Amino acid sequence: MASDDRLGTYRGRRDFGRTREPSGQAARAGGGAPRFVVQIHDARRMHFDFRLQAGDVLKSWSVPKGPSTDPGDRRLAVPTEDHPLEYEDFEGVIPRGEYGGGTVIVWDRGTYEPLSHDRRGRPVDFAESLERGHATFRLHGRKLRGEYALTRFRDGADGEEAWLLVRKGPARADGHGTPDPRRARSVRTGRTLAQVAAAGNGK
Repeated sequence: MASDDRLGTYRGRRDFGRTREPSGQAARAGGGAPRFVVQIHDARRMHFDFRLQAGDVLKSWSVPKGPSTDPGDRRLAVPTEDHPLEYEDFEGVIPRGEYGGGTVIVWDRGTYEPLSHDRRGRPVDFAESLERGHATFRLHGRKLRGEYALTRFRDGADGEEAWLLVRKGPARADGHGTPDPRRARSVRTGRTLAQVAAAGNGK
């Protein structure tokens, strides 16, 4: 499906005359390993946005407690609309009254390796593995590294679709679960949510 069609919901929810979020109109260079980004979003409810590149969009989930480095943590992940690839770089304040109004920082980003296989051990296209409801992948980020899995446990037919995001394998020796989002710093600018909010409000 064309990216323009896949971004219809994203664009329909935003007034790009008010928000500085990317509209997805700009071309983004392809090639190389697929990208991922994790943003902390201080909106009506604080949460982490977990995004994985699939083709020419970022597949996105809202993770209330954030991804964890502890394999014992099973994190709820609720799918949201596809986002443009340029969203990987977005950090700033979404104006009050706009969809998702609040402050956003880029907590982590990098590349990932798709690891999904079928029962015969053959690689499965990543977008297809998501359609099937289970995808495994290895993250190569500044903060998140190692193998993770996304598994759909509620299909949304009678309610909201929901997934679980789980770290696989042994815990990282330097892992501490998930950081306090109020104290976490952006990998782009080194700023906290409060610092980005102050700058966005002209303070």
